[in-house]
Formats: sequence, structure tokens, C-alpha cells
Amino acid sequence: MISEYTIGKFREIETPFYFYDLDVLRSTLDTVRKESMHSGYQAHYALKANSNPRILRIISSYGLGADCVSWNEIAAALDAGFQPSGIVFAGVGKTDKDIEAALKTEISCFNCESIPEIEVINELASRQNKTAPIALRINPYIEAHTHKYITTGIEESKFGINTWEIDEVIRRLAALKNVRLIGIHFHIGSQISRMSVFKSLCARINELQDWFSEHGINLTSINVGGGLGIDYENPEKKPLFEEYFSLLNDFINLRPGQTLHLEPGRSVIGQCGSLISRVLFIKNGSNTLFAIIDAGMTDLIRPALYQAHHRIDNLTSKGHIYRYDVVGPVCETSDTFAKYIELPETKRGDIIAIRSAGAYGEAMASRYNLRNLPAAVFSDDLA
Repeated sequence: MISEYTIGKFREIETPFYFYDLDVLRSTLDTVRKESMHSGYQAHYALKANSNPRILRIISSYGLGADCVSWNEIAAALDAGFQPSGIVFAGVGKTDKDIEAALKTEISCFNCESIPEIEVINELASRQNKTAPIALRINPYIEAHTHKYITTGIEESKFGINTWEIDEVIRRLAALKNVRLIGIHFHIGSQISRMSVFKSLCARINELQDWFSEHGINLTSINVGGGLGIDYENPEKKPLFEEYFSLLNDFINLRPGQTLHLEPGRSVIGQCGSLISRVLFIKNGSNTLFAIIDAGMTDLIRPALYQAHHRIDNLTSKGHIYRYDVVGPVCETSDTFAKYIELPETKRGDIIAIRSAGAYGEAMASRYNLRNLPAAVFSDDLA
């Protein structure tokens, strides 16, 4: 809940900006750390969700590892205090420059998504006289029941290795002397709200574990990826970490010497962030009222890109309820945050909060229309 004191402080700050409630973030991290220690699992924060430097420093202080998809993310993680031994490098299109830098840093694992990628890593590791630890990202063919743009674990995807390729991958690995297979990795999608999806993933992992054991391959790392969703309609509701960790504990059969890794990103950071904006104009349409605000799709692209829903609150009005289309200033019809939603009577200058925007908000901001990037304001800045 955003307090009246904080709302008063918002009036003094130029909008739009991201507001991060650090008490919410730390409470979430306390839960992740407790559940990880209890289960013996290693949690890695996925930097793609939010790479704000101060956010990263706080997360690293809780002992999480880092899941990165570019060398720049790895560098940011190192700058924030994450240890190389806790960094995994994922991503379908790693450049030679990225791979070379990661090899020099001696990160813990490269999550590999194709035979050509493995061969390139082997070649580049050979030049440095190193052996690169790798995990195979395998597509488990599980429907994540989420938006098609963030569903990744299906057949005919740019992501991952298909199960019918595994025999060939293992055969090719036998000839590659500068990579060492240590594990398997999965990521079936994002914003997953059905626990049954993760239960299906556990069953598939167990089947694949049996296949590797039958072929005499001992794996030490089992990485279930991320994807745990948050409740966008209820920003105060915490992610279901206890249920999630309990499900993994109950349904994944780990072998002796194996460590289970997971990569929560959105569920760590999503609920602590809000995009704060001001109303510029109220425009009368034929059948609706348009609340035109100074935040746009350049600041938060999820509604335009994924048709994503965020709860929107007018923080400075307690008037009668009307229905509004909440839209931004960018010269695109898709620059729309919500249609026909209920808000108290809204007028020029009102402060609007777009909630649950901590993940994939600031990280995906752009300067389209030469707009400024949104600032970041932290709750302790306002004390």
C-alpha cells in the first residue's frame, strides 16, 4: 500500500518515474532465502527482469546467484557483488565476444541451446586453454498456459534443444575436449500461474534424468529455470514461493551430489515497483473518457507488447467512479495501458500509479520519440 505521506512526496517529483518499495523487495528476498536454505536449492536472480544497479546490489546481498543473457548483464552482476561461481549464462544468441569474456571470468555454467553454440564455446575455450562447464537447455514440450510471446518450452521454438536431438548432442560432445557437461536446464515460459505446469515439468525432468543415468552420464546441476508469476490484479499479494518450493521438493527426484537451481526474476522484483505518472489531459471520446498521462509505452511496454494487465490506481482522487481509457503520449495507438477501467473522477495533475511494474518495466524502457528514460526513486529516498 502506498502511504499518504509517500503520495505527498510524489507530488514533488517530476514524472514519470519508477518507484521501488524496498521493504517489499526485502520481504520477498527474505522468503526466497529462507525457502532456498530450507530446501538446499540455489536461487539465481534473472537480471533481464530488472537490472537497476541499486536493485542488483540489494539482491546480491541476500546470497542469490545471477542468471544472465548477455555479457553486459554479467558485468552488471559482478559490479553489484554477485560472485562468478554463482553466475549462469543463458540465451540463445551468445556472441563470440560475450563467450570469451565469460570464459575469462570463469562463471559457473553456460546454458547451451544448440549444437552449433556448443561447438563455438568449445573452440573459444580451447583458445584460452580452458574447459567450459555447460548445461543443455532442453525443451520439455510443456504448455505454460501464458502469452505466446513468453512461452518458450515448446517444439519448433528458437529456444532450447529438442529431446530428439539429445542423442546427437551427446555423440558430438564426446569429440569436444574443451566443454564439460554438468547439467540440464529448462525454461518453459514466464508469468506462470498454474502450479500444475511446474508439476508437469518435474515429471519430465525425472524422465530425462533416467535417460541420462541409463547412458552413464552423471549430472550435478538441475536447473528448472524460472517463470513463477505474480498477481497483477492484487499488487499487495506475495508470490507463492512456499508452494512453489514445496512442489519442487515433493516432485523432483534429485540424485546424490546434485544441486537444484532456479531463476526467479519477475516474482522477486515485480510487486515492489510501480510506474508513477501524472494526468496531462482528460479527453472526451464518443463512447469513453481518455485519461492521457505522461508515462507511455516507452516507459512500460508490456501492455502494448503482450496485452498485459496492470492494476492502475489514481492516488489523488476519491471522487465518483467513471470509466476511462488510460493512454500515453507516444505516437502509437498501441500506447494504451488499459481500456474502460473504473477510476475515481480523474483530472489534470492527478497522480497515477501503474502497479506491479518492477519486472520488465524499467529494463525494457526505450527512447522512442526521443523521450527521456524514466528515473528510479526508492522508498528510502523519501524518508
